[in-house]
Amino acid sequence: MKKQQYFLVGGGFLLFVLLYFFGNTVPPAKRGNAPTQSAQHTDNHSLTDEAILAEYKKNLSSSQSMAITKLENEVKRGDVKDQQIHTYHQLARFWSDSVKAFEPYAIYTGSAAKLENSEKSLTFAARLYLDRLMTAGNPALQQWLAGNAKELFEKALSINPANDSSKIGLGACYILGNISSNPMEGILPIRQIVEKNPNNAYGQMILGLGGKISGQYDKAIERFLIVTKLEPNNLDAIFNLAEVYELKGEKKTAADWYEKAKQKIDYAEIRQELDKRIIELRK
Repeated sequence: MKKQQYFLVGGGFLLFVLLYFFGNTVPPAKRGNAPTQSAQHTDNHSLTDEAILAEYKKNLSSSQSMAITKLENEVKRGDVKDQQIHTYHQLARFWSDSVKAFEPYAIYTGSAAKLENSEKSLTFAARLYLDRLMTAGNPALQQWLAGNAKELFEKALSINPANDSSKIGLGACYILGNISSNPMEGILPIRQIVEKNPNNAYGQMILGLGGKISGQYDKAIERFLIVTKLEPNNLDAIFNLAEVYELKGEKKTAADWYEKAKQKIDYAEIRQELDKRIIELRK
């Protein structure tokens, strides 16, 4: 499984470890100031691209504001699609490289992909949004990310309806993004794929996360175990197994899986944190 296919919904410790370990795997911008509470809409209102961009712009320097305004005006004036695509990519790179802000980078990458309308560009942009779900704790932000990914995956599938990876990605939007009152809307298509091909580790992983989110821990464990058999070095599956066993109250088994994770990590700081957790679980 490629690093960009990791989708993580875990507790605090799992999130801490994987953010540290995979912290630079979401290309190219991941850090930077997140939108404030006002932009994230902690109530039931929908978060919008415009609200996110407006919030980030509050923290720009005067020179950055001028550069952004200039590029935005070029988009409005551009009457040729290729010119607009080029400017959207420039905006994406500016937010990524100069501001280190992920959400605006994703917005403009997605805008360019929609104009390009190629399967490759659409799925790349869709995965950016899905990957960000691993760090999104705010429900409104989760829905915004999933909604954008869903739109992009649907466009990609209109080009290539047979792409199982895109089908799984679309299903993950429903499972991880809370964008539907019926989670089976996302689960059933993925089940069909893994029933046809049980060795599809990506699909098994997403179904495992769905079981974990819904509290169906035994089903989640079954899926994660399949992934570890297919991909023994899949840290995502290993950490999720450890956490699900911990959630079930099976502390010794959880400690064993944390131990397996520790053996695959070279970072001393993470190994130390894992040792603390393992000792606590084995008391």
